Parts: sequence; structure tokens; C-alpha cells
Amino acid sequence: MRLAALCSGGKDSALAIWRAMRSGHEISEAIIMIPQRADSWMYHHPNIRLARVFAECSDIPSLEAETSGEKEKEVGDLERVLRGLDVEGVVSGAIASTYQKTRIDKICEKLGLEVVAPLWGEDPLRLLFELLGEGFKVIITSVSSEGLGEEWLGRTLDRRCVEDLVRVKEKYGINLVAEGGEYETLVLDAPFFSRRIELLEADRVWDGVRGYLSIKRVKTVEKI
Repeated sequence: MRLAALCSGGKDSALAIWRAMRSGHEISEAIIMIPQRADSWMYHHPNIRLARVFAECSDIPSLEAETSGEKEKEVGDLERVLRGLDVEGVVSGAIASTYQKTRIDKICEKLGLEVVAPLWGEDPLRLLFELLGEGFKVIITSVSSEGLGEEWLGRTLDRRCVEDLVRVKEKYGINLVAEGGEYETLVLDAPFFSRRIELLEADRVWDGVRGYLSIKRVKTVEKI
């Protein structure tokens, strides 16, 4: 099928795109929703504009659209974007968020589009190890949960990081793949990238409880 992919530049949307590609689907558009508030229920906020660089490295045309970021209103914003596209379905990186999946399902049903949610209901730990095994390079760009301090900002998602996340989960009960917004990520490299992203300048912003990595400059680099 010819699909549009909901793209945040993070790990879940990236892995969903990769699985869809491997299933033979064509990703014709990367939809980047830019919320006007940090507490959006549906979309990533920190560094969301870097999703366009993600799309460039993927050789996927991107479409950016602003959204209020307000609960429910942001759903209508997505519907208006999808209504104008020549696609057969939508790829979503939803894993366990019923709020996100039910609203995407409703929009697609209304517009006559198929929903492709290849990660839905899967084991979080298995998904994290799949990212490592498939060669994704991912960094943590925001944290907002007990057990995840400033030192996590900019950390690479590797085996040791996953093991530490498991320990934080056991102590504080976080969702391993951050479906509750415990952390957010940025994919710097993926199996379907023709170029990779390299960070040139970034600052940690920390308020004592939560924080994010403010990425100032990046460049794209040829993959060897």
C-alpha cells in the first residue's frame, strides 16, 4: 500500500516505518505534526522540527503542519492534514497508548484509510532490543519521570541503557518504551537512512525534575 507515516523522528515511528517497508509498503509521505504546547497528548514536542532532517535522511518527502497540541483539538488537526493526501493508509508507531491508537483509528475510518500499526501490543523490552539488533542509533532527548535524571539527556540507547531502563522500571514503574511520556528520543541513524544525523551543538535544559536536550545544530553525513 501507499502509506503516509506519522513521523516524530523518534524510535517508535522509525521502527514502525521500517517494519512497514519490510512488509512491502511504500512510504510516500512523512507527516510531522508540530504542537504549539509541550504537553501534547498525541505528538512529540522537544526538537520536533528535527523530524524534517529524519525524513531527509530517509529520502521520504515530508509535510509539516502545526497543531494546537490541545487534547482532542489536535486530533482534528491531524484529520485535516490526512484528508488532503493521496494515500491508502497511515503508519503509526503506537505501542500501548489507547488514547493515540483509538483516535488514529477513528480518523482513518472516517477518511477510508487503512491503519498500519506494526508495533501495537508488542512487548516493550523486545522492541528495544529489536532497535539495537536492527542497527538503529537512538538518543534520549527528554525525560520527565522519577528515576530519570539530567544525566539521561543525550544518552545513547544501547544495551547498557536498556538494562538501566529495566532497573528504573522495576523501581519506579515506568513504561519501558515511554508510552506514558517518561522520555522521548531522536533517531540519528536507521537501516533505511541514506545519510545519518550528527549532532554538532546541544545543551541540557533541566528544571530539577524534568528536562530536555536543546539541539542547536546538526549535520547529515554520508553513510559508509
